[in-house]
Amino acid sequence: MPVAYWMLKVVLSPIFFLLWRVRIEGREHIPVAGPAVLAANHQSFCDSFFLPLVLRRRVTYVAKAEYFDNWRTAWFFRAAGQIPMQRGGGPASQGALDTAKEVLRGGDLLGIYPEGTRSPDPRLHTGHTGVARLALGCGVPIIPVGIVGTREVQPPGSRFMRPFRPVTVRFGPPLDFPRHGATAGDPCPDPAGGAPDDRDEQFELRALTDALMTEIARLSGQEYVDHYANRSRAG
Repeated sequence: MPVAYWMLKVVLSPIFFLLWRVRIEGREHIPVAGPAVLAANHQSFCDSFFLPLVLRRRVTYVAKAEYFDNWRTAWFFRAAGQIPMQRGGGPASQGALDTAKEVLRGGDLLGIYPEGTRSPDPRLHTGHTGVARLALGCGVPIIPVGIVGTREVQPPGSRFMRPFRPVTVRFGPPLDFPRHGATAGDPCPDPAGGAPDDRDEQFELRALTDALMTEIARLSGQEYVDHYANRSRAG
């Protein structure tokens, strides 16, 4: 899969930079080596193209399983070595999270959309706490990412990407969270479980996630609203 990833990137990168006016800001915040979580806003399907293409390091995404069920998108996600995530929970979701932990254990970059799905409108919505739980458990920084312009490139419901539109990918300073719950046998304990038993931990995860989303909103220029994204609210 790594070979397919780099071949895909070599082919697509010059095409994307020719067809779209791509601007990159704050790339110095990406570590040259070592694990980190890239947490980005999600306005369009093509976000998953632009973010990896502007980085010199490989990015492994946690992507919703539906992308792997559709032949139009499955080829890209399989070639890129992405991780399918069942949003309903259960063993399939746990397997995806175990794979995500392996990515971080291997010192690689993991890409996540904290909103959990594409936004139904131009605003940024409340983030799910799984990204904070994963970063805390593995002791890795979260790098907030604001992607601007992709909604105009590929509006909701559109199968085609409109050329010659500007796209900005903006990286913020890493958010280093204190390490929690790790043991010598497992540097990345399970972040999936249900609600935390400790109420203080639940509040901490929520506060850290809200701080992350506030920073993503600053980078993307979006209005931040205090409710979860729901695709049925589109329009």
